[in-house]
Amino acid sequence: MVETNDRRLPVGIQSFEKIRKCGYLYVDKTDIIWQLANRNKTYNYLSRPRRFGKSVLVDTLEAYFMGKKELFEGLKIMQMETEWVKRPVIRLDMSQAGAEPESLKGYLDYTFQEYESLYEIESRDNSPLATRLIEIIKTAYNKTGQQVAILIDEYDSPLQHSWKTPHHEACTSIYREVFAVLKSQDKYEKFVFITGITKFTQISIFSVLNNLSNISFEPEYAAICGITKEELLRDFKPEINKLAEYEGKTFDEAVAQLAAYYDGYHFSYDNMVDVFNPFSLINALADSKLRNYWASSGATSLLPKFVDDMEIKMKNFEDCPIDSDTLETSDVTGGGAELFLYQSGYLTIKSYTEGIYILGIPNYEVRKALYKIVLPALTMQSNAQVITTQNMLLYSLNICNLPEAMKCLKALIADVPYSNKKLASMDMEVRYRLIMSTIFNAIGCRVEVEKMIATGRIDMVVQTTNYIYVLELKLSNNGGIDAATEQIRAKQYAEPFKADKRKVVALAIELDEKGKGLVDWNEV
Repeated sequence: MVETNDRRLPVGIQSFEKIRKCGYLYVDKTDIIWQLANRNKTYNYLSRPRRFGKSVLVDTLEAYFMGKKELFEGLKIMQMETEWVKRPVIRLDMSQAGAEPESLKGYLDYTFQEYESLYEIESRDNSPLATRLIEIIKTAYNKTGQQVAILIDEYDSPLQHSWKTPHHEACTSIYREVFAVLKSQDKYEKFVFITGITKFTQISIFSVLNNLSNISFEPEYAAICGITKEELLRDFKPEINKLAEYEGKTFDEAVAQLAAYYDGYHFSYDNMVDVFNPFSLINALADSKLRNYWASSGATSLLPKFVDDMEIKMKNFEDCPIDSDTLETSDVTGGGAELFLYQSGYLTIKSYTEGIYILGIPNYEVRKALYKIVLPALTMQSNAQVITTQNMLLYSLNICNLPEAMKCLKALIADVPYSNKKLASMDMEVRYRLIMSTIFNAIGCRVEVEKMIATGRIDMVVQTTNYIYVLELKLSNNGGIDAATEQIRAKQYAEPFKADKRKVVALAIELDEKGKGLVDWNEV
């Protein structure tokens, strides 16, 4: 039995000071943080997905600029920093501000009062927020003799949540007023660091700070948030061994499982280091379970605001080209669904050639979450209606109870190709493939559509833990079940998978040509 009781993983902890003082495990990125804090550019912006470690990064920068040397003992930064200057820090966490102008003003007012009290500035509640911020910056500089570090975490949270609501323009106006002052105070500022998920270029952070350096794609900062495989193997061996024991796997198999579930992010085409989602990875290692942690934490709540008709666009996101200007500089409100899906963590960089990025879904966790979101809209059923049938389908496939599995599949498909008008422009077979692949992806199967093999093209391959299902689909007016059965046999569709230790099951499926659903099936 592997003992990990004396090791504390920082599940849900965003305070660098708490991590260090309370003995939680810390993945040491302080060498990269020192380089960021000491670069020649004052204004810096970093975009990373939700729950990707941005707040811990900001907290670490705050501790560094405040000169809290004792928190960094034993870390890489101690070989790099010699002065440990104590600077004033102004920090704003905009995720606390709300999505209405009143709550946004209220948060800024409260936070500014805290700094006014700290620097003994006479309270001026009736003064404009911008004026108060200027005075805080100047007074902090004059009282300490040191330039100020300004850290703005999750700057876009109020703008995301107010987007497509009556409050958005008023929130944007507050941002324009308050943050426009940052550039004019540059002689008092040592370092300005802004984090977020998406860019709203119409606000003053991006329009006024025209010298704002976007480090989101720079190779030296590709792994500043998240956990690399090297860091996983270096820092988490006891937890990996424990997971392997619980799962009945070898150490290497457990690492491969973790990678399949949570790895696969890339943030710079010049440094394609694989990055794990830290929130999911830490939770999985703490629980010794492979679960969908990131999506269940609320990471999917904003998708409907930024992505229209996602249920019929999913195939477009599997191998998705986007030009570098759009990905690196565009505003999310006009950059298309792919841009938002990249910035929010549903797509990642797969490759880059001559100004064109190819994006794709990073890992199993994200794939399952996306398809689970779109399935109710595609099947035109409520989530509650769909979920029970989904669970029974997965259970039935896992034990190869084919009659029950086909019953569930029939219920999920029923009338959808016919009645879902968004699918009307598609060929009927294409409609069925879209619906069925979405269903299988949503329950966590590995799905390949139109898989090419030496003898032909298989309509669909669906893989579970113990079984590989080879599906051939035929419409009733195109030979139906007999034609599908004959094709599977004639082209030996099951043969390429026989070397796999899992059982291979070939299924001929007949579908109604008018879109009424599954007519019949047969195991070949």
